[in-house]
This record gives sequence, structure tokens and C-alpha cells, in this order.
Amino acid sequence: MTIDLGGHALLYLLLLILPVSALIARRVPILRVLLSLASWAIIAGLLFIVITQRQAFDPYLQRVARLLKLDDQNVVGRETRIRMAPDGHFWARVTLDGVPRRMLVDSGATVTAVSTRTAQAAALDTRQSMFPVVLNTANGQISAQTATVRELRLGDIAARDLAVVVSPAFGETDVLGMNFLSKLKSWRVEGSTLILEPHHHQDFT
Repeated sequence: MTIDLGGHALLYLLLLILPVSALIARRVPILRVLLSLASWAIIAGLLFIVITQRQAFDPYLQRVARLLKLDDQNVVGRETRIRMAPDGHFWARVTLDGVPRRMLVDSGATVTAVSTRTAQAAALDTRQSMFPVVLNTANGQISAQTATVRELRLGDIAARDLAVVVSPAFGETDVLGMNFLSKLKSWRVEGSTLILEPHHHQDFT
């Protein structure tokens, strides 16, 4: 009579091998070193997966950050505060017509720019742009189409009918430009924190 372990066979094998390997490693120094290296390799692999698949884990990471008071974006009174990221930039968590995105806040950009992927996800209509516009960027001139975001939300801020430009030349980066910042009552940088204050506070809770 045979026992069919099915898909659990590998799990049972690992559960058997790991404790046995640990016991052997305690007696053989070289195996202890190899087991330690293997453990660190597994940890590094898991970190790599989390980093490369950040978008999939992002909601969970954000929840943990809020619980630990480490959130990089908060609404304090009537102000939305964004902490500077390790790369020296300010990244805002926004929704464009209901689609969540992480956008670079760039006061040097005249107009808000979104990638083709973001435009498609938010179902932005670029057909209203009969002729492409030509933009001067740090990498030279690029061709882009125009569209309108019905509502962009950031913290307690709601910007409606926001004009944007769309181009595959932007890659995967979405940028909040001056046409968004100029809609605010005020914005400023204090230390390593960007502070945005709207004309009218919105309660999205």
C-alpha cells in the first residue's frame, strides 16, 4: 500500500531536511557557514522580490507604515505633508480618476505629465488632441498629446479638470507640474517636508 503525498511531498521533504541540516551544521563548522550563507541568500532573495514587486505589496507596506507612524504622506489639519524620499525628491500618492499612482512633484515642470500606461489605466481621452504638442525637456524635444483628468486627489486636495500631457517618452514616470501646484492656496518646503495647502479642504474619509 502506497501513500500519495501529492503536492505536499516537497514541503514535507523540506521540513525534514532543514532540522536535520541544522543539527549536522552544529557539529560540522563548514556546514554551519554554508547554512548561514544560504539563509542570508534567502533573505536577500525575499527583499529583492519585495522591491521589484513593490506595486503589488504597496498597500500592505503603506498600512504597516501608518501603524508605525512612518508614513511619508499625511494630512495634518488643512495641510498635506510629504516627506522627502531617499532619492531627494518628493513623491506624492494620488488618484487620477480613481486610479492610484505615485507621482513626482516637480515645480520645474510647467504642466502635469503622465505616462501612456497611466493614461490608459485612467481611461484618459487623448483623442481631443487633434495635433500633438512639442515639449522641451532635459532630453530634448518630445511629442505629446493632451488630455484632461476629471479629478486628481492628493491627501485632502482635489484638483478637477486638470490638463495633462501624455507621451510614451515619459517612460513609467508621472509628474505633478506647476499647473497643479498653482491651484493650491500655498505650497512650500520646510526642511525635508513639502507642505501643500488647498483653498478648500476635502474630506475623503
